[in-house]
Amino acid sequence: MRLLPPVVAAAFLAGALRPAGESEDRYLPWEGGAAYYKKWVNGPPADAGFFPISVWYQSAGNAPRYKAIGVNQYIGPVSRRPGEGLELLSQAGVALIGSQIPANLASPEKDIIRGWFLFDEPDNAQAKPGGGYGSCILPPAMIRQYQDVVAKDPTRPAFLNFGQAVVNESWPGRGDACSGHYEHYPEYIEGADIVSYDVYPVNNRLPLWWVGKGVDRLREWAQYKKPVWDWIETTAYNAGPKPTPDDVKAEVWMSIIHGAMGVGYFCHVFKPVADDAGPLDDPPMREALAAIDAQIEGLAPALNTPSVANGVNAASSNSDAAVDTMLKRQGGATYLFAMRARPGSEAAVKFTLRGAPRNMIGAVLGESRTVRVKNGVFEDRFTGYQAHLYRLPFLPR
Repeated sequence: MRLLPPVVAAAFLAGALRPAGESEDRYLPWEGGAAYYKKWVNGPPADAGFFPISVWYQSAGNAPRYKAIGVNQYIGPVSRRPGEGLELLSQAGVALIGSQIPANLASPEKDIIRGWFLFDEPDNAQAKPGGGYGSCILPPAMIRQYQDVVAKDPTRPAFLNFGQAVVNESWPGRGDACSGHYEHYPEYIEGADIVSYDVYPVNNRLPLWWVGKGVDRLREWAQYKKPVWDWIETTAYNAGPKPTPDDVKAEVWMSIIHGAMGVGYFCHVFKPVADDAGPLDDPPMREALAAIDAQIEGLAPALNTPSVANGVNAASSNSDAAVDTMLKRQGGATYLFAMRARPGSEAAVKFTLRGAPRNMIGAVLGESRTVRVKNGVFEDRFTGYQAHLYRLPFLPR
């Protein structure tokens, strides 16, 4: 018996075959795209045109401004007064994943709530009332909270966010009792329907590629059965290094290429001057987010399809400049999303597409240029953490 490559074998074992007669595509493990949310009648939209783009702990009064740059969802409190602000979100057409407090359960604007927010970073050491930090919250306690939330309202999913320890193994913030206990994470995930995490590499002087590594870990711990969302830095929140628009774009597409089914933006600035809505007051970043979000929205129908495991091979001219890829089929076209997996000098990358026609012109989305594909092969150049997104007008022969 011929052994399959590991990634193809994983897809095969997951039952990821295309229907008979459509091609020899094999799918990677997949959480289900937007259709995952069908199980909750009051949950996020289950249509293929929806891809979650969130902001964290923002004032409801800014909802129209966030909506204007493509944000479709708030997560966390939206007002200093419990239960207030839902009407403003409803008027702006921005959904909420909020706390399951009595005021929200009883609100006449309850329809805008699409999920329940469980906790932020239970995997980290928790502040003690008298000062200092204690232990993390252990998984059994979070599972009990999840069960209580579901018992009160089973019509909405429950959302849980983790901290940077997901990917930063040297992070001391979990406390002595919890540091190094990575077995906690699969247990935590049993008590949630959607999970996310945050690592802000520019602010914390960490490798940018850790963003994708963290998504990979969470998806594996969730056994590819629950969607993973990822939080992206947009400000210098403690007066340290500030991500550029190119950094933010790289983090967003790195997350998505590694399988994130939603992204969110951390918008706060704490020092030197507090500003909860930092990117709204930063024109270059605001314009960059608007462009990124518009591109995501336009590509949502493709992003909400399973990724093909055996559709493309990428070979870099630089052995230190590997490229991550994600390949989708949708609407009679093939979409190839590719980006440098590590930083470095410019490299040429040759892509070989299985089943492509002899001659074809592909569009490089958002770059006003095309690539010529001959016998399924084309080449492009990448530098830094650059991403290129291609629409190729074919399905495999």
